[in-house]
Amino acid sequence: MPLHTISPVLTTAPPRLKITDIKCHVLLAPDFDVTFTSSAQDSLVVVIYTDGGVSGVGECDANPWMAKACIEAPGTHTMGLSIRDMLIGANPFEIGELWRKIYIGTAMNGRRGMVIHALSAVEMALWDLCGKAVGQPVHALLGGATRKSITPYASLQPAGGRFEEYRDALCLSAERAKALGFKAMKTEVTMNGPYAHSGMRETYDRHTEVLAAVRKTIGPDITLMVDVQYLWEDAETCLSVIRDWGEFNTYFLETPLWSDNVREMAKLVEHAPMPIAFGEWLATRFEFEELMDIGKVQVAQPDVGRVGGIGEAKIVCDMAKARGRTIVPHCWKTGISISGTAHLAFVTNHCAFIEYLPPQLCHERLRRELAHEELVLNADGTIPLPVKPGLGVEVDWDVVKRYTVA
Repeated sequence: MPLHTISPVLTTAPPRLKITDIKCHVLLAPDFDVTFTSSAQDSLVVVIYTDGGVSGVGECDANPWMAKACIEAPGTHTMGLSIRDMLIGANPFEIGELWRKIYIGTAMNGRRGMVIHALSAVEMALWDLCGKAVGQPVHALLGGATRKSITPYASLQPAGGRFEEYRDALCLSAERAKALGFKAMKTEVTMNGPYAHSGMRETYDRHTEVLAAVRKTIGPDITLMVDVQYLWEDAETCLSVIRDWGEFNTYFLETPLWSDNVREMAKLVEHAPMPIAFGEWLATRFEFEELMDIGKVQVAQPDVGRVGGIGEAKIVCDMAKARGRTIVPHCWKTGISISGTAHLAFVTNHCAFIEYLPPQLCHERLRRELAHEELVLNADGTIPLPVKPGLGVEVDWDVVKRYTVA
């Protein structure tokens, strides 16, 4: 696969700008809980500045201290260069070439994983910067919106440490999301496995009971997805549980196996009564190629804050389209990343849903307070096309200052 990249599509010459500085803000909510399976309690916010006074903001979904080091660490040789140093003095509109330069220049530091996650924040900030500089939303720079609205789904919020508390919290969250007008929802059903809620150890039958309760709560007309957070180790065990889940009309089953176990995924895809979704952790198009061609996964879930940025996510979307697969992006961060995800969806017709939580459904403080996106939920359960320049998100810099720890 060629190492092609994406740059803004412009109808006129861009303003002449040079990158002058990159600042990384490690944010941590004071009420964070290390037992939560939630990466939205912290964040790395990256701001890129130019000599023309225009700046852009981005975010990644990874350990923010590690991501900050990936960006700021000095380079010592040609295969392990500094991301920050490679950006200073560069033309911000050459996003594709900058991505390629950084990918090649940091190859020995990590062609996957943390370096790519950190690069995601940088790349996202470049798109925001370029959009602001030319007065256009990011979706216009990606080639132009192909739809006027997108459909979000609400991720239901669990609580408690006992079965009844967990089940009832998800059903209550479903009722609240339904009242807000959501036409699609995703429920966590994880009471066992490596990321079990509150360390629970419930039987698989109890997982089926939770799913049944949520479906009964929302009724038959709302789209329902299920996230089991890497619950099973092999396809056979998974299938022994989910073979009867077809009666709940689930749109997809997310991350039932470990992300590296692509051959077991293929076995699961062949026999599961619903489509299988993966991709939240993956970095670069190359991992998605393996996911789709070997794992045969039907729903690809690139995360703009992990996969390598908005442009890399767009490449993954194009790969999925060529293979007849559906895109449902993952996003579990603040309005910065949610906005980037929305712009991607507006240029991707085979993107069925995006993950979106308004403040009234958010548990995490940073998701409620850090950024205010342009996105709004219409009465028909859709989000209209954003029109503000760049990502169209307003960061509360007082919140940044208050929660910055490094």
